[in-house]
Amino acid sequence: MKIVIVGAGEVGFHIASRLALENKEVVVIDNDAGALRRVFESLDVQAVQGCGSSPAILEQAGIKGADIMLAVTDSDETNLVASLFANVLSPATMKLARIRGEDYLMHQDVLSKDPYRIDVMINPEAEAVKTVERLLRVPGAVDVGEFADGRIKFIGVRLDGNSPVAGTKLIDFRNKAGQKKILVAAIIRNEELIIPSGEDEILEGDLVYFVSEEKGLKAALKIFGKRAEPFNRVLLVGGGNLGLKTAKALEKHSIHTKLIEKDADRCRDLAEHLDKVVVLQGDGSDQELLREENIQDMDVVITLTGDEETNILTSLLAKRMGAHKTVTRISKFGYFPLVSAIGLEHVVSPRLAAINTILQYVRRGKVLSAMALKGEEAEVLEAIALETSDIVGKPLEKISFPQGALVVAIIREDEVIIPTGDSVILPEDRIIILSTRQGIPQVEKALMVKLEYF
Repeated sequence: MKIVIVGAGEVGFHIASRLALENKEVVVIDNDAGALRRVFESLDVQAVQGCGSSPAILEQAGIKGADIMLAVTDSDETNLVASLFANVLSPATMKLARIRGEDYLMHQDVLSKDPYRIDVMINPEAEAVKTVERLLRVPGAVDVGEFADGRIKFIGVRLDGNSPVAGTKLIDFRNKAGQKKILVAAIIRNEELIIPSGEDEILEGDLVYFVSEEKGLKAALKIFGKRAEPFNRVLLVGGGNLGLKTAKALEKHSIHTKLIEKDADRCRDLAEHLDKVVVLQGDGSDQELLREENIQDMDVVITLTGDEETNILTSLLAKRMGAHKTVTRISKFGYFPLVSAIGLEHVVSPRLAAINTILQYVRRGKVLSAMALKGEEAEVLEAIALETSDIVGKPLEKISFPQGALVVAIIREDEVIIPTGDSVILPEDRIIILSTRQGIPQVEKALMVKLEYF
């Protein structure tokens, strides 16, 4: 598979680094010599210097032989023009464009047709709002993924010393879970990924990922010692595009919300667009303001300004003053390994949310959705099992899966199956697979070669 990436910023670099490890042919285009140098020195990919919206540069990058083009620069206009010329030069190439401007997003129907014919438009802010909503729907979770139209939850929880299952071997975990459909799929311990066996223990401080049906989620959280009561009081800090979109989403869920924004003109604009949210002018890091707004009574404080250092400091301050939970907007991927160490476990990143959306279109075959785990060491894929696949019709224990790959759920019509070694996949089943990042190429190869599965 050949993929042309227009833009070597954080999103482009991150996607290129993932795909390069999967032995895909990747070409990265950017005008910035420094950004390209970082790509060239760090990754095993081709680099082309120039404007990605130039037809000559696109041809030089080999657009005519590309399966997918990802236009992910910070400029909507560059992404749109790159898609236009890619469609002219190579109509068969699938085109994904990162688009942030509301004016453009309002005309998706036009942009999905010739002459642009953008196959997928990805709005990072909209994807980030979905991440926030998922986190708010599952109190106690650090990371939340939804599959099978929301019927299956893939949840990450941080185990504390009071957890009823801390120190439990997984072979004994089944006794504590009883008849509940729960599968511990992965453990992240000291920033290292563990695909566990029955002899592995889950320990205090572990980030434990488990699979559960939506209808059994409250009971599953209780097993891990986590609260399941919904949030009712939310404080937003930052009234930019992401803050406004998040506030509108919270209004729909009838959650009592206050929004703090520094700029007076922006506050007036926010007040015109929001019906139920209380808009306050001020500095979200002002202790006196937070005290006046009874920060200690807030279920969650969400910091969404465009400055991530401000977001981090404001979240830490809110926690110190008694806020029950914080969600922090962070864009720089280099900060991710540090946030849990300083006490911030709930992070939202428009860039990472966009990358998760892009991944599902890069995967071969009938992949319906994809999610990268915290730390980026593993990925969860949801796909449809085709009748011609070699994994259909035999027990899972007899299927030759790569090391580090695991089927964690099977959805058959209205039935959800948390599989064992005896479970059998049938044609048209939806299956959810967890794989280490290193195992993705083998998963794709094993399933594609055997008569097209993914």
